[in-house]
Amino acid sequence: MRVAYYSPLPPQQSGIADYSALLLPALRRHVDVAVARRRRPLFRKTGVALYHVGNDPEAHGWIVDALRRRPGVVVLHDFVLHHLVAGTTLGRGDAPAYVRAMERAAGPGGRLLAEQVAAGAAPPPWETRAEEFPLVDEVLDHATALIVHSRYVADLARERGYARRISRIPHPVWSAPGTEAEAFGGAPLVGSFGHVNPSKRVPQLLQAFSRLRSSHAAARLVLAGPVSPWFELEPRIAELELDDAVLRPGYVDEARLWSLMAACDVVVALRAPTMGETSGAALRALALGKPLVVSDVGWFAELPEDVAVRIPVDVGEIEALTAALEGLLADDARREEMGEAARAYVRTHHDLERVAEAYAFALERAAGGEAVADALLGEIAQAAADVGIGADCPELAEIAGRLRETDVV
Repeated sequence: MRVAYYSPLPPQQSGIADYSALLLPALRRHVDVAVARRRRPLFRKTGVALYHVGNDPEAHGWIVDALRRRPGVVVLHDFVLHHLVAGTTLGRGDAPAYVRAMERAAGPGGRLLAEQVAAGAAPPPWETRAEEFPLVDEVLDHATALIVHSRYVADLARERGYARRISRIPHPVWSAPGTEAEAFGGAPLVGSFGHVNPSKRVPQLLQAFSRLRSSHAAARLVLAGPVSPWFELEPRIAELELDDAVLRPGYVDEARLWSLMAACDVVVALRAPTMGETSGAALRALALGKPLVVSDVGWFAELPEDVAVRIPVDVGEIEALTAALEGLLADDARREEMGEAARAYVRTHHDLERVAEAYAFALERAAGGEAVADALLGEIAQAAADVGIGADCPELAEIAGRLRETDVV
């Protein structure tokens, strides 16, 4: 089977580009992959097409264009695609297409809002209300099957009316390199990685960190990632008198990302509202064995409690975040236990080779239909019989559970 593979790739600054750089070598050990390029998309002599779709119009606009021409398997990295749709409609001067998408999503009210936005008479909803208008419908229309990373996104797709096959495949994890931790003055060090904006709960994190400094006067906070142009970070830091305590290196390459993260005592990966994303930064932190603090939403809420402290997004968020940071930094043994559990968790659930095998099966099934599933089930049944697992063996229930997780049955 030959697969046409559509994704942003390095050196493009994209989390999904990094994801594909990790996945592709492993996937090629299972299937023949032809990587499509923006200026020469592949259509012929491939059995199935695989499209990685995220919310960035610059990185994914051309991929959605290709999906329209040839339906295929979609890896839905974000459920909310409002930025993507706005960029590929309004951003290309096609206001009527944006109006149609909003009308489909929200009826006459959505159409009216879209017309006002197109006329410059209303603020763009993708900046403050994107989760209310996911605009994912056209992508779902053209997806012959979906690959998602969380139960959360699978459930949202079903609620949206998607009736075709959905395979839930974990986000693969990077092997932690033997990177030397970057040296900082002051301790402890708390880190947040990725775009710096309100949806990453940076205002709440700054408030909690300011309170943390009352008990840890030498603490430092690193905010590694590009600052969103509409987010006023520096005035917030100045207001809390944190100028010397907050490090903001901007976008960092992969090597420095690992070095910065290795230096952290605690990594914070907050998100609300969630767009349905899975955090590559959070998985890197777990691979390094770092205690993790996350928002209790979406994929983050599916992380087990022994590897991540989950913070409710409510009126007590800042207090809960402050208490979580103080509790972790005061308890060396707990941080060590969480680190061991984190490394074990990613080895078990996010192993790259297992992820590649699951991708290969999903693609083979998309190309070959139910015959592929029947053949696999036959092999599993024979293997179970060969080792003495019959219909009355308790091990059979565990096998069935694993098969359900991988969407075999």
